[in-house]
Amino acid sequence: MDLPKSPGFDLSGKRALVAGASSGIGLACAVALAEHGAAVTLAARSGDILRDIVQEMTARGWRAEALELDISNVAVTKAAVAEHGPFDILVNSAGLARHGPAMKTEEGDFDVVANLNVKGAYFLTQAVAKGLIEAGRPGSLINISSQMAHVGGIDRAVYCATKHAVEGFTKAMAIEWGKAGIRVNTICPTFILTPLTQSTFDNPERAAWIMDKIKLSRPGNVEDVMGAVVFLASESAALITGSSLMIDGGWTAD
Repeated sequence: MDLPKSPGFDLSGKRALVAGASSGIGLACAVALAEHGAAVTLAARSGDILRDIVQEMTARGWRAEALELDISNVAVTKAAVAEHGPFDILVNSAGLARHGPAMKTEEGDFDVVANLNVKGAYFLTQAVAKGLIEAGRPGSLINISSQMAHVGGIDRAVYCATKHAVEGFTKAMAIEWGKAGIRVNTICPTFILTPLTQSTFDNPERAAWIMDKIKLSRPGNVEDVMGAVVFLASESAALITGSSLMIDGGWTAD
């Protein structure tokens, strides 16, 4: 009897680009991919921080390099991807938020958030896909979205708008590029405890709201995302595209 064999999670021979890799979820994703054999290019605006991270990663025997890049600059992003690619794997974790009541949203704040979270993410994904198509190679493109791409949230109208947009273009790109063997998906975490989110958890009212919504009664950690990104990048997810992988502790189960 021939038994089925798991495709596994080995990423040896793959090249990965991780944007927003200087901290938090992006850094965790870069480490996870490198641990599983991928050669990882870490991209972010903080060049000095990236170089320190790369030094630490290569000291552990992983393959990593730094690329100073602001993905909100579309022309520079396209040129950088064309020069350093093609990349078999993309993880876009670059993003920002400016929270506040919808009635008090300023146009400038909206533009800054949308320019990075939507426009930058869109054209980064496009650029990596273009390199793969020109090289005749398949690939896995992953945008770090949010549970807020599927629900609403207090003081998060702008952030929710941008993440809902990411879900939309991800599905459309998955449809367009499927025949080229390019998979496009999102990962949607709940609140992840990082230095950037610590102030939210320090607010008793916000912390209570979060804990009430997360059915597992704990915030997320960056480690909770690491296995998911390896899975979507690997052949174990070969038939998954146009999907959203929820890592939300049951927040959206209601």
